Parts: sequence; C-alpha cells; structure tokens
Amino acid sequence: MKVVLISCVKTKQNFTCRASEMYTSYWFKSAYRYAQEQEPDKIFILSAKYGLLEPDDIIDTYEMKLSNKSNERKLWTERVIEKLCQKCDLQNDEFVILAGNAYRKYILQHIRLYKIPLDGMRQGEQISFFKHYFQGKNK
Repeated sequence: MKVVLISCVKTKQNFTCRASEMYTSYWFKSAYRYAQEQEPDKIFILSAKYGLLEPDDIIDTYEMKLSNKSNERKLWTERVIEKLCQKCDLQNDEFVILAGNAYRKYILQHIRLYKIPLDGMRQGEQISFFKHYFQGKNK
C-alpha cells in the first residue's frame, strides 16, 4: 500500500471544515495535489494539534505549532504512530513524506520504506519544485 503523509501549515480557514480544506497555503494545496497525483491508497495529514488526520475528518480551526521540545514531539509521535498502526503496515507499506523534520524526525524510526521528495529543500525551493512539477504535467 502507498501512503502519503503531509504536514499541516500555519495558514488555515477560520471555521470548522474537512482537514483537507483547513490548510490554505500554496504549499499545502500544492503538496495535497502532488499527493493525490501519486495515486496513493491513503493520504494523511500530520496536525500539530490533532495528530494523524484523514482528509475527510472534520476539525476546528486552531493555532498550534509542533513543539521544539523533544519530549513533547516524542509524545505527539507516539499518538501518530498508534493511529498509523491501525490503518497501515509500518514495515511493508511505502510512505511518501511531505513534511519537515519536526514532523517526520521520530516517525521515520517506526517505518521501513519511505521517500522524502522535498528533503533538503528550503520553503522556496519546495514551492519551486511543485510549480515545475505541475507545469510539466500541463504540457
């Protein structure tokens, strides 16, 4: 099974909605579209507040950043991994991770097969990656 994990972003709707519609930045919309075009079996959103979300989960708007404190991030990761284990095979499923190090650092210790297409890219480079990717698809 192919699974894509996308991190949440700061820019959000100011009302309750589906998780896939909550995040409004160009980066998130591009990452979500890119994820869909990979034809995965599952897409999940990594939320600082809610942990692991499915695109159709209804959530309230929030202001929360994933803590820089490693203990809090480890606890967050434990909750995410617990939910992922219920929905995926962490040893045999292939994961595509569209998330920064803060979101993926401890998750990577639990999964075996993964790709990080944006690894090492700064924010502007990631946006450029998406723009070039979609321009190539429109030709």
